[in-house]
Amino acid sequence: MRIGIPKETHREEKRVALAPAGVDSLVNAGHSVYIQSEAGLDSHFTDEEYRKVGANIVYTPEEVYQRAELIAKIAPLTEDETKMLQEEHILFSFLHLAVGKKNILDALLKKKVTAISYELIESNGHLPVLQSMSEIAGQLAIQIGEKYFSSDVPHSRGILMGGLTGVAPAAVVILGAGVVGLNAARAALGRGAQVIVLDKDLSRLRRIENLTSRHVTTVVANPYTIARGVKFADLFIGAVHIRGEKSPHLVTEEMVKTMKKGAVIVDISIDQGGCIETSYPTTISDPIYIKHNVIHYCVPNIPANVSRTASYSLTNSSIDYILNIADNGLSNSLMGDGGLAKGVCTYNGFCSNEIIAETFNVEFRRLHIYSTN
Repeated sequence: MRIGIPKETHREEKRVALAPAGVDSLVNAGHSVYIQSEAGLDSHFTDEEYRKVGANIVYTPEEVYQRAELIAKIAPLTEDETKMLQEEHILFSFLHLAVGKKNILDALLKKKVTAISYELIESNGHLPVLQSMSEIAGQLAIQIGEKYFSSDVPHSRGILMGGLTGVAPAAVVILGAGVVGLNAARAALGRGAQVIVLDKDLSRLRRIENLTSRHVTTVVANPYTIARGVKFADLFIGAVHIRGEKSPHLVTEEMVKTMKKGAVIVDISIDQGGCIETSYPTTISDPIYIKHNVIHYCVPNIPANVSRTASYSLTNSSIDYILNIADNGLSNSLMGDGGLAKGVCTYNGFCSNEIIAETFNVEFRRLHIYSTN
């Protein structure tokens, strides 16, 4: 199979869909890889490194799309990228279609693209590709909060995350006890912060307590406890994720108004619309804004801040799925892996994800795959 890797252009995206190690696996299995020149440069992978493992370097995104049968990328499609899609392409990406534009979905349907959304692929009840990025985002959320505690940042609180003898540590409040929340809690504990995690799922809260030796305070999330947590926080992390859906605004603007002056919000849910009413997307080069005297950090692609680590992690979690399709064909791969099939959002001109179909009022058809053997 011919696999294409275009250079990312969306929201200062610095990651690359496959590191050289992933390309090496594909080439050794007999497949052809076409990668746009300098696609890996922001992750410190040179064209020469890709050449050494057998990749073909091409110099325009149009050539990548024209040569490839399967496109591997990271960021959601832009309108310009949809124009380059070919009939019946296979596309792997973080699509986030539920919070995207309808014309993007329309283009996928019109060109009969099999669009596989990384954030929806399942394995044993988990989301393995999304998890690889969530682990990074959770850890980075603490580094980001700590950066904006510093007195050289306008409006900041000027506090030390871990405190000192006789001086209280920062209060880190995390809404959501999933992968992001767990990794953020561990990182915050490592910095000496006081950590509170809210979630409505008691089993998730128990898991965090067990994994942190009960050094984290856990609270059942409801409007009352969320409001108290927001008011108490020096750093508030929004880590709410509803599979395939837009995140609900669990933190209202009135709650934000009660926060300490100079407190920091990191809304990691922003790639799915954000879980905080005052949040809107920002970029890596212009990551924050101040609203109601609170610093808001709402970058949708937080893992791109550590692009090399993130590219390796994404390669590790996605390469087996790409190899499966390349080796066995699309139909056989989807028939043999129900978790992969759950990631398919569009197939053969129809929307195969019920939530997305309802969101945009398009026809929904369940995925029906037939073996090519």
